[in-house]
Amino acid sequence: MGIEPGHWNQLKSLAGRVFGSSLHFAIATNNPDGTPHVTPIGSLILEDPGEAYFFEVFARQLSRNLDTGSPVAVLGVISSARLWLPSLIAGRFSCPPAFRLLGVAGERRSSTPEERARWRRKVRLLKWTRGYDRIWGDLETVCELHFHKVQPVQLGQMTPLSQ
Repeated sequence: MGIEPGHWNQLKSLAGRVFGSSLHFAIATNNPDGTPHVTPIGSLILEDPGEAYFFEVFARQLSRNLDTGSPVAVLGVISSARLWLPSLIAGRFSCPPAFRLLGVAGERRSSTPEERARWRRKVRLLKWTRGYDRIWGDLETVCELHFHKVQPVQLGQMTPLSQ
């Protein structure tokens, strides 16, 4: 069961707004003892329908929890007051404010030069900061993610069921 390309393209656009407003997504996994673990990840890149990867930077526990085939859930929320305030006033969101992706971890591998360049383009406006190299200086390893389901986040009557 795959994700339709049209829906995936809409999701990629929404994911860009999520990253632009909060600079991260939340990835949920299971610890070895079965307890849940949530990690903020900024470097999630959505590619072909259902396919994504992220750079394993500062994600020690997340990396330990992700064997190939391990279940994952990703939550993306647009945190922008420019969306939320007008939506609260209107009593309805003009676009989905959030999404969930459900899937499994894929291969952990060395990143390609193209993947590193793509990420660096995405965060180029932050290059002048002291934290840029500290956070994104080592982009050698990526973990692939394979998603089989997209779930909209429903916020009562603010989000119609059709979203």
